[in-house]
Amino acid sequence: MTASVAQQRFPRLARSASRLRGRLQRLGEQSRFYGETMRAVVDVVVHYRGELLRQIATMSLGTGALAIIGGTVVVITFLNVSTGAIVAAQGYNQFSQVGVEALTGFASAFLFTRLISLGTAVIAFAATLGAGATAQLGAMRINEEIDALEVMGIRSVAYLASTRVIAGVIVVIPLYCVSLLVGYFAARFGTTALYGQAQGVYDHYFRTFLIPTDVINSFITVIVLCVVVMLIHTYYGFNASGGPAGVGRAVGEATRTSLVAAAFVILFVTLALYGQTGNFNFAG
Repeated sequence: MTASVAQQRFPRLARSASRLRGRLQRLGEQSRFYGETMRAVVDVVVHYRGELLRQIATMSLGTGALAIIGGTVVVITFLNVSTGAIVAAQGYNQFSQVGVEALTGFASAFLFTRLISLGTAVIAFAATLGAGATAQLGAMRINEEIDALEVMGIRSVAYLASTRVIAGVIVVIPLYCVSLLVGYFAARFGTTALYGQAQGVYDHYFRTFLIPTDVINSFITVIVLCVVVMLIHTYYGFNASGGPAGVGRAVGEATRTSLVAAAFVILFVTLALYGQTGNFNFAG
């Protein structure tokens, strides 16, 4: 049975098969782009160090209207202050219902470090660094600036995509330090100043359950998340089409895809890091 005959006899099955082929083809294109971007890291270090430094400055302090408020640093700080306050409020109220509100410090040290801070960080990175990269590359693609770079002999993937991936990894380390510290402080302030818990009680349980290797593992996870987010956003921006509306659509698709991918990354990386751990003993 030929393809045309099968399409006529089973139109719904043919449409499903066509959509599946299109998705597989797009997945293959994405994988090829991600591999090419990671391979081009060496070219960035050798040939495009100036562009790399410019991207680091742009991502950390922001440009345009974002630079007025302090760039990504202020955005991440605000988000983690809110998250730390929620940890204090929900942790204290939930623990107080069973008479163990003293364990609010445990929620901040253990849960915030392993999961909560990662989710907050990836939302902030996708909404600021990732969306900005998609919009910039999409505008360059629409204005044919990427084609102009290739005509001039510049490796467009290395110059535009790989530089942003490396810059994101470099910027994410101090930004995540700030986010962790701010989140810890907000949770402590909310628990001790607003709910009246003794500072000594909070600090005791916080220091008891704050495991240094958990902090290191949290940094490893957030670096992996940053690489995934920047790869996805640079792909959608690099391949944007359809004018200004297409750029906006690319930003939305990239943000949605990166957040879904980040959820799976957090799941599998945390399972790999903590799934077999035996260093947690919750006893009186």
